[in-house]
Amino acid sequence: MNLNDWLRAISGIFILATVALGYFISPAWYLFTVFVGLNLLQSAFTKWCPMITFLRRAGVREG
Repeated sequence: MNLNDWLRAISGIFILATVALGYFISPAWYLFTVFVGLNLLQSAFTKWCPMITFLRRAGVREG
């Protein structure tokens, strides 16, 4: 998997996990879902995402 594949997978996991946590544990978890969505939206305009920085440092290949 390359960098974009990892980014999409992590985003999807975060969204699904926090929706489940919000439903079963506490609605406060939906705030993390909102954070992930806002981060995805801002990265579309700025072309920068904090998770990409972490993935690069972890050695995930670009292409």
